[in-house]
Amino acid sequence: MTAAAGAARGSTGRRRGRWLLREPSDAPMRLFCLPYSGCGASMYRAWPRYVGELEVCPVQPPGRENRLREPGHGTYQELAADLIANLGPYLDRPFGLFGHCGSALAAYETAVQLCAGGHRRPAALFVSSQVAPQDGPYGTLLTMDDRQLREALRALFMEMGNPPPSEDLLDVGLRTLRVDVGANARYVVPEPYRLPAPVVSIGWAGDDKVPAALMTGWPRCGPTTTHLLPGHHFSFLQAPPALLDTLVAAMTS
Repeated sequence: MTAAAGAARGSTGRRRGRWLLREPSDAPMRLFCLPYSGCGASMYRAWPRYVGELEVCPVQPPGRENRLREPGHGTYQELAADLIANLGPYLDRPFGLFGHCGSALAAYETAVQLCAGGHRRPAALFVSSQVAPQDGPYGTLLTMDDRQLREALRALFMEMGNPPPSEDLLDVGLRTLRVDVGANARYVVPEPYRLPAPVVSIGWAGDDKVPAALMTGWPRCGPTTTHLLPGHHFSFLQAPPALLDTLVAAMTS
């Protein structure tokens, strides 16, 4: 069955709650994409819904966009546990987890709890622009003050193709970003859990925020394949063909 055929048959008939922007179809495979620090699921709006048989499912954690009134998670462990509890019904077929920068660590922790807890394990974990958990915490956001974080948010909004954000919008985004940066800073994993699921480490040749050369620790976290793609830190936002090819190849291998 093709992804298009699955969509034509309608949704799975389950309530997605508020964790997904849309109800998944009956596509054969799903990719759950966690948002970048300070952002929501709409950051994946430039991604296609389907890449072959793979359905892209952007995840919406609390504390952002349509869930702005809900408190965000202070740790990746709490986020992962809540995510698993709410997305469990949608893990009934091969699925992958994708995270970029800070959300790559949240995706890793989700994979850890799935595997350690006896749940269905992901077909692949995709970690983009992030050092392995035992090599962190790492990242330019961790050392920024509020003024610098606001400017980083402003640049990110523009990178996503949005008009210049208002100061009120930056205030809201800063609250979310502080929570996410705090979760990153608290994620200290001296000895990582080694996943039985494949890990796909994705670096970007022009990334000056998390250089690919710093991502060599992922093989300690599971059987790892490494990819260096053309582009910079935010190139993933536009779902370049090289990235989509990497995702599909890992999910179908």
